[in-house]
Amino acid sequence: LADEEQLCRAYAELTELFGTPDELRPVVQGMAPRGVDTVIRAVIDPAAGALLSFGLAGAASQLLDDTAHRLIPVTDREAATLVRSIRTAPLLFGWRGSTPVDTPALEELLLRVSRLVDDHPEVVAVTLEPVVVAPRGLSVLGASVRLAPPPARDDLGPRTLPAY
Repeated sequence: LADEEQLCRAYAELTELFGTPDELRPVVQGMAPRGVDTVIRAVIDPAAGALLSFGLAGAASQLLDDTAHRLIPVTDREAATLVRSIRTAPLLFGWRGSTPVDTPALEELLLRVSRLVDDHPEVVAVTLEPVVVAPRGLSVLGASVRLAPPPARDDLGPRTLPAY
């Protein structure tokens, strides 16, 4: 819906078809800005541990298996590297005259997902898809989080190297 007139028309059609506003209880939300669709995932791999993945959304990225991975927790430097390490990264940085997107916001979201999984052992999987990264800001349009009982810890303290 591009303008207020279209919104009013759509609202009238919905209330005519489905009932009064009190029955329907409609919610009006702003549209997500145009940008680059991306995917952020975090999973617990039994062999490797917590893993953060990033790639562009869509068939081309899936066909090319263009996804980058890092072990959780990630640092700010690793988040920046993760964004730049996929083959399709130029699309985020103004490829062929397109407008560059807000990669600092994307890196911040990667850090937050990493922190969520690292701080909460009951979180065993997170999928944010799509995450539309615009020239200013981003919008998470789809999200799922899978929870499970936290695993029993067999280490009871910080890991240190023995002193020789």
